[in-house]
Amino acid sequence: MTGKPNTAISILGSVLDAAPQASRWNQWRPTVGLCSHEELLIDRLILLHDPKQKALLQTVTDDIASVSPETEVAPVEMAWQDAWDFEEVYAALHQFARSHSFDNEDSELLVGITTGTHVAQICLYLLTESRHLPGKLLQLSPPKRKNKGDHVGAYRVIDLDLSRYDSIASRFELEQEEGLSFLKSGIATRNPAFNRLIERIEKVAVASEHPILLTGPTGAGKSQLARRIFELKKIRNQVSGDFISVNCATLIGDHAMSSLFGHAKGAFTGAASARSGLLRAANRGVLFLDEIGELGLDEQAMLLKAIEEKKFLPLGSDVELSSDFQLIVGTNRDLNEAARAGRFRDDLLARIDLWTFGLPGLAERREDLEANLDYELKQYTGSTGRTVRFTAGARKRFLDFALSPAATWNANFRDLNAAMIRMATLSKGGKISDAVVDEECERLLAGWSASEPSLRPNQDGEVVTAKLLGEDWRDRLDLFEQRQLVEVVGVCRAVRSLAEAGRRLFAVSRSTKAKPNDSDRLRKYLAKHGLSWTALTER
Repeated sequence: MTGKPNTAISILGSVLDAAPQASRWNQWRPTVGLCSHEELLIDRLILLHDPKQKALLQTVTDDIASVSPETEVAPVEMAWQDAWDFEEVYAALHQFARSHSFDNEDSELLVGITTGTHVAQICLYLLTESRHLPGKLLQLSPPKRKNKGDHVGAYRVIDLDLSRYDSIASRFELEQEEGLSFLKSGIATRNPAFNRLIERIEKVAVASEHPILLTGPTGAGKSQLARRIFELKKIRNQVSGDFISVNCATLIGDHAMSSLFGHAKGAFTGAASARSGLLRAANRGVLFLDEIGELGLDEQAMLLKAIEEKKFLPLGSDVELSSDFQLIVGTNRDLNEAARAGRFRDDLLARIDLWTFGLPGLAERREDLEANLDYELKQYTGSTGRTVRFTAGARKRFLDFALSPAATWNANFRDLNAAMIRMATLSKGGKISDAVVDEECERLLAGWSASEPSLRPNQDGEVVTAKLLGEDWRDRLDLFEQRQLVEVVGVCRAVRSLAEAGRRLFAVSRSTKAKPNDSDRLRKYLAKHGLSWTALTER
């Protein structure tokens, strides 16, 4: 123990502490035994008891005084009607904990969980775990049969701060490491920022049921990560339902309402039978809404209600359905910009923006390319049954290309997956050769070049700039600034998100920053010229 005075809380046992008057010293009585240990001095014993136990209370108090005169017994009445009613017992003990002040600086608090009903013992455990009773648990046990005449027994102090137990702490660390590896599909990633991101996601995934927002460019792995989060929660027995995934870009008109919320029979032309909908299918599981920025405003309103109340109204029905699901959403768009433009509801954004995680593109995680290359080969073998490997020279050849500035990986992991499938399919004898690698590199470069915005002044950029700033906009800017602004507008018009435009425009300077914020830099540049992302991207 710490050397501080010890205060113990215990319940007077109506069975274990009771004994015939004449033979009471020949048997083990927990409360008296607690105060009989020479190495554990109880300075103050708060003895919780039923008002009907006054005679037993007096006997036990007198016996404690005879074995431990130093112990002050402080009886406290607990007048619950049914000692096996969890709600009643917990409420009484909770009130007791709140009405007493326990000073951990001056004394050590021990909470006995040996006497009383099992319900009362559980309640004391919960109140100690929640720190309403800021102490350690005290477990008493009777003497061994061979020790006749021993009425003291043994005791054990249990600290619920599990970090103090090395073996338990190491198990927690191992479990967390397993969770991190699971979320990364077993890929030994090296990118420090990505590893920190996954570590945070793992903590949130196992501890929270609130919505999770995954952002990032197309192909960054949002869908796969969402499924892995579900599978991790399934392993931990935190969900029992299914993983329901839908791309909101495919939901249009009545089809959107019907798919998400279901419909009643006859709700619209062609509704020959009732449909429960995806939200209902996700009950007790996880619902993943990818590209949520594409969802219509009416669907957004109904989704908000379903998140907050766990209830929704199917199309054409006046009977609400319920569904208790965890929501994960994904987007490659700037939802804040969409909210400012009125295309996305502010209240829904506030509800889903509690846990937001931005997944970096593959080009920002070049250290992880080699590990992902091996993963893609393994996946190909698993799906086709064909074992395919690179020749030593071909592997180095492809990695050199993949890590070079020329490899922009516009579609991120989709590019890598497609490249591996093509090379593995064309390999002879299960070996990917130099020639196959060279052909694939040329194909990737051609595709990326075709999708890149022009780096020369472009007509679209000039037209849009003049439309937004007025035909005389050039009169207000130097030639250098004119050319720069036209190029920026052209890039913004050629991509789908503010973040992607920022990454392309600041590709060189961002590499020197520990925490590049491309979106913010671009937003401020546009604002300087009286422009906004929303105005630029309206087609």
